[in-house]
Amino acid sequence: MRNVFTKVPTFLPDELFEVLVQRGEVRIERIVSIGHATAPGQWDDQDTDEFVLLLRGSAALRFADESSETILASGDWLTIPAHRRHRVERTDPDEPTIWLAVHYPAAPRPPLPSPPHPEPQSTRADASANRATD
Repeated sequence: MRNVFTKVPTFLPDELFEVLVQRGEVRIERIVSIGHATAPGQWDDQDTDEFVLLLRGSAALRFADESSETILASGDWLTIPAHRRHRVERTDPDEPTIWLAVHYPAAPRPPLPSPPHPEPQSTRADASANRATD
Protein backbone atom coordinates (compact mmCIF):
# COMPACT_ATOMS: atom_id res chain seq x y z
CA MET A 1 0.00 0.00 0.00
CA ARG A 2 1.15 3.55 -0.75
CA ASN A 3 0.12 6.92 0.67
CA VAL A 4 0.04 10.24 -1.26
CA PHE A 5 1.11 12.09 1.89
CA THR A 6 4.38 10.18 2.36
CA LYS A 7 7.70 11.03 0.75
CA VAL A 8 6.66 14.62 0.20
CA PRO A 9 9.73 16.77 -0.49
CA THR A 10 10.19 19.99 1.47
CA PHE A 11 12.20 21.67 -1.30
CA LEU A 12 11.57 21.43 -5.04
CA PRO A 13 13.23 23.46 -7.79
CA ASP A 14 10.34 22.42 -10.11
CA GLU A 15 6.90 20.96 -9.57
CA LEU A 16 6.96 17.20 -9.03
CA PHE A 17 4.70 15.10 -11.28
CA GLU A 18 4.34 11.42 -10.34
CA VAL A 19 2.19 9.03 -12.35
CA LEU A 20 0.37 6.82 -9.83
CA VAL A 21 -1.67 4.80 -12.35
CA GLN A 22 -1.77 4.73 -16.15
CA ARG A 23 -4.36 2.53 -17.86
CA GLY A 24 -5.13 3.12 -21.50
CA GLU A 25 -6.10 6.74 -21.92
CA VAL A 26 -6.55 7.37 -18.18
CA ARG A 27 -3.65 8.76 -16.13
CA ILE A 28 -3.74 9.55 -12.40
CA GLU A 29 -0.97 11.80 -11.06
CA ARG A 30 0.19 13.18 -7.77
CA ILE A 31 1.57 16.69 -8.22
CA VAL A 32 3.57 18.43 -5.50
CA SER A 33 4.13 22.20 -5.66
CA ILE A 34 5.90 24.50 -3.22
CA GLY A 35 5.49 28.11 -4.26
CA HIS A 36 5.38 27.15 -7.93
CA ALA A 37 3.50 28.86 -10.74
CA THR A 38 3.20 28.47 -14.49
CA ALA A 39 5.81 30.56 -16.30
CA PRO A 40 4.60 34.06 -17.23
CA GLY A 41 2.80 34.11 -20.58
CA GLN A 42 2.49 30.31 -20.69
CA TRP A 43 -0.88 28.50 -20.74
CA ASP A 44 -1.65 24.79 -20.41
CA ASP A 45 -3.83 23.51 -23.25
CA GLN A 46 -4.43 19.78 -22.94
CA ASP A 47 -5.98 17.24 -25.29
CA THR A 48 -7.67 15.47 -22.35
CA ASP A 49 -10.25 16.44 -19.76
CA GLU A 50 -8.77 16.77 -16.26
CA PHE A 51 -10.23 16.28 -12.80
CA VAL A 52 -8.16 18.09 -10.15
CA LEU A 53 -8.47 17.60 -6.39
CA LEU A 54 -6.38 19.74 -4.07
CA LEU A 55 -5.50 17.41 -1.21
CA ARG A 56 -3.31 19.74 0.85
CA GLY A 57 -2.13 23.33 0.65
CA SER A 58 -3.59 26.09 -1.48
CA ALA A 59 -3.40 27.36 -5.04
CA ALA A 60 -4.77 29.90 -7.47
CA LEU A 61 -5.64 28.98 -11.05
CA ARG A 62 -6.46 31.30 -13.91
CA PHE A 63 -8.47 30.39 -16.98
CA ALA A 64 -7.90 32.29 -20.22
CA ASP A 65 -11.65 32.85 -20.61
CA GLU A 66 -12.13 34.36 -17.11
CA SER A 67 -10.87 37.61 -15.64
CA SER A 68 -10.60 36.47 -12.01
CA GLU A 69 -8.58 33.73 -10.35
CA THR A 70 -10.05 30.49 -9.05
CA ILE A 71 -8.80 29.95 -5.48
CA LEU A 72 -8.43 26.37 -4.27
CA ALA A 73 -8.03 25.15 -0.68
CA SER A 74 -7.66 21.63 0.71
CA GLY A 75 -10.56 19.47 -0.43
CA ASP A 76 -11.57 21.68 -3.39
CA TRP A 77 -11.89 20.03 -6.78
CA LEU A 78 -12.84 20.98 -10.31
CA THR A 79 -12.85 19.64 -13.84
CA ILE A 80 -11.00 21.28 -16.68
CA PRO A 81 -12.34 20.41 -20.14
CA ALA A 82 -9.86 19.63 -22.90
CA HIS A 83 -8.42 22.73 -24.57
CA ARG A 84 -9.61 25.13 -21.86
CA ARG A 85 -6.48 27.18 -21.48
CA HIS A 86 -5.39 27.54 -17.86
CA ARG A 87 -2.40 28.25 -15.69
CA VAL A 88 -1.29 27.99 -12.06
CA GLU A 89 -0.88 31.55 -10.73
CA ARG A 90 0.59 30.47 -7.39
CA THR A 91 0.80 27.71 -4.82
CA ASP A 92 1.50 27.90 -1.09
CA PRO A 93 5.15 28.95 -0.60
CA ASP A 94 5.31 27.73 3.01
CA GLU A 95 4.07 24.15 2.72
CA PRO A 96 3.76 21.57 -0.02
CA THR A 97 0.59 21.75 -2.09
CA ILE A 98 -0.47 18.23 -3.07
CA TRP A 99 -2.78 17.71 -6.03
CA LEU A 100 -4.46 14.60 -7.39
CA ALA A 101 -5.01 14.94 -11.13
CA VAL A 102 -6.95 12.50 -13.30
CA HIS A 103 -6.56 12.89 -17.06
CA TYR A 104 -9.14 11.09 -19.22
CA PRO A 105 -10.46 11.24 -22.80
CA ALA A 106 -12.27 14.43 -23.64
CA ALA A 107 -16.04 14.23 -23.52
CA PRO A 108 -17.72 14.73 -26.89
CA ARG A 109 -18.61 18.36 -27.32
CA PRO A 110 -21.72 19.39 -29.24
CA PRO A 111 -20.89 20.99 -32.58
CA LEU A 112 -20.94 24.74 -32.69
CA PRO A 113 -24.11 26.12 -34.27
CA SER A 114 -23.85 27.24 -37.85
CA PRO A 115 -24.24 30.95 -38.39
CA PRO A 116 -27.66 31.88 -39.79
CA HIS A 117 -27.80 32.14 -43.55
CA PRO A 118 -29.02 35.53 -44.75
CA GLU A 119 -32.22 35.49 -46.74
CA PRO A 120 -31.63 36.22 -50.42
CA GLN A 121 -32.26 39.81 -51.28
CA SER A 122 -34.89 40.27 -53.98
CA THR A 123 -34.08 42.74 -56.68
CA ARG A 124 -36.36 45.27 -58.34
CA ALA A 125 -36.38 43.08 -61.46
CA ASP A 126 -37.59 40.12 -59.33
CA ALA A 127 -40.35 42.26 -57.79
CA SER A 128 -41.44 43.55 -61.21
CA ALA A 129 -41.52 40.02 -62.65
CA ASN A 130 -43.62 38.78 -59.70
CA ARG A 131 -46.17 41.61 -60.19
CA ALA A 132 -46.37 40.90 -63.92
CA THR A 133 -47.31 37.27 -63.30
CA ASP A 134 -49.95 38.08 -60.66
